[in-house]
Amino acid sequence: MKAEPTRETILAAALRLFSQRGFLGATTRRIAGEAGVAEVTLFRHFGSKEKLFGEVIRVYSFLPTMKGILPRLEGAGYEETLLAIARHFLSTLDERRDLIRIMLAERLSYPAPVRDIFRGILGEVFGILADYFRRLQQRGILLDFDADHAARAFLGALFADVHGLSFFFEERADLRRRERFAAEFVRLFVRGTLRKHAAATGRGKPAGRRSVAKAGPQRRTAQT
Repeated sequence: MKAEPTRETILAAALRLFSQRGFLGATTRRIAGEAGVAEVTLFRHFGSKEKLFGEVIRVYSFLPTMKGILPRLEGAGYEETLLAIARHFLSTLDERRDLIRIMLAERLSYPAPVRDIFRGILGEVFGILADYFRRLQQRGILLDFDADHAARAFLGALFADVHGLSFFFEERADLRRRERFAAEFVRLFVRGTLRKHAAATGRGKPAGRRSVAKAGPQRRTAQT
């Protein structure tokens, strides 16, 4: 007897079809067929198309990565941490390019539960970054600013580069250009948010033009 495909198999199939047809165009019957299961099996695992879509977004979005970055960078410098976030976020945006574009195209037609999925997941991502900013503000490393707005501005600028400006300039995924953009953007953001005395005393010191890999342990000062 053939073993029943796993939950992960259904999620992977749903990701493919949602990326090709969007939430509105991908039916549960097609997704089940892509996964090699009966439609009733899909509903047994996820309950509804909306819940399946929500789980796809949660699993394949930037949220799991965002949750793991800061613990891994415990003790790292401010600029190093932001650069790691920027690199991973840009990579996720590239990987999910098709899904994001079709979601943007059909977003006005989404039912309320689907819109709530996006709000919840985006809110978690923004909240993690905003909390990081607030911790550094409490330690006197960052200037006083609205941490929630700063988190939206930071991630929003990266999103706009991949799914806004690149559309008009017809840019292909260019890893070297993306790396240069990430490094320059983070450097500017750091200079605009870091307290001068923190930079002068070495706390949260920006990395200058050195790469993260070459920065060495002396930059591991601004803890998360």
